[in-house]
Amino acid sequence: MYDSEENTITVNCGSVNLTDIDNQLNNPNILHKESYDDVWLSNANIVVAEDATLYINSTDTSWLKIAADGNTAYEIHVLGGLQIDSVKISSWNPNTNGYVKFEVEKEDGAKGADYAKIPRPFIRVDKKSASSTDITNSEIAYLGYLSKGNYGYGITFFGGNKNLLAGNDIHHNFRGFYSEELGGDMVIEDNYIHSNYQYGLDPHTGTHDMIIRNNTVYDNGAIGIICSLDCYNIAIEDNEVYNNFGYGIMFSRNMYDSVATDNHVYNQTNCISVNTQSHNNEVYNNRVSECKNGIDLRNGAYNNDIHHNIIIESGNGIKLHTGASNNTFHYNTIIITNPKEIGISIDPDTKDNRFDNNQMIDSQ
Repeated sequence: MYDSEENTITVNCGSVNLTDIDNQLNNPNILHKESYDDVWLSNANIVVAEDATLYINSTDTSWLKIAADGNTAYEIHVLGGLQIDSVKISSWNPNTNGYVKFEVEKEDGAKGADYAKIPRPFIRVDKKSASSTDITNSEIAYLGYLSKGNYGYGITFFGGNKNLLAGNDIHHNFRGFYSEELGGDMVIEDNYIHSNYQYGLDPHTGTHDMIIRNNTVYDNGAIGIICSLDCYNIAIEDNEVYNNFGYGIMFSRNMYDSVATDNHVYNQTNCISVNTQSHNNEVYNNRVSECKNGIDLRNGAYNNDIHHNIIIESGNGIKLHTGASNNTFHYNTIIITNPKEIGISIDPDTKDNRFDNNQMIDSQ
């Protein structure tokens, strides 16, 4: 079904692909295949209803270009299910014959200026969705922008069940990934997430029961992986995280009952941070290096267990800021490589933190 006033295609029921939609519409101004290489151009919103599933995959698609002229942001809005596999999806400006790019591609280079308001397409999984959205083996690029709501981030999940984001190259979006109040055992694995304007991975506001593993997260304009505001039961494991602005991995604002393990984090201001009342988390078996602070706890972080990490070439191997309390540090190895490095640095007004069997190795 097509609503000309809203310029919106609605998939009402069943399972369909782009060819099915094109056959039904028969209007190249809305959707058409540009070439024999299965490259499509969409010039409308696509809504997937609760009883429907949209397939965008290599059976009939190599690249879905979603039109953007700098004034309108079309979306794929999912209330049902979405299956994306082995394709490329991006913004596309037919007038310039290219991607829609921001004036400044990274927030860390913008110095507080707002360069990210140019409307660009995005993918949004609605909180009403009880089906699975799987995005696999695909390239997702140049989507998302700074909007007044939480809809323009690029790939955004508010709902769905057992969602999967795996094997993708996700780059030059406003954020690589964003979620809010999302449960349903989502897995994010084996992705390259890089060069996004803000965060790489941003599970937010009440997101829970999520696995983030074996991703390579780098060169993003804000924190590489951040879980913020009441997130819990998050596992961050076996990721390589480097050269993001500021922090590599952050547990932020009352994050709890979560783990960061077996990650390699390097070339960050702060490699791994437990922050702002986050508690009952475990950080272990990570290797961190080339950071101002290897592992730091701050702003009231409490009852966290930090153990069996290897920390190298960091100004402060372990840093406790004012307000950190009742945390345990044991069996960590801190390798000192130059005289300016400090193994463990503790600010005033921290209390009841316990240190056992940590090892300092001077390799100068």
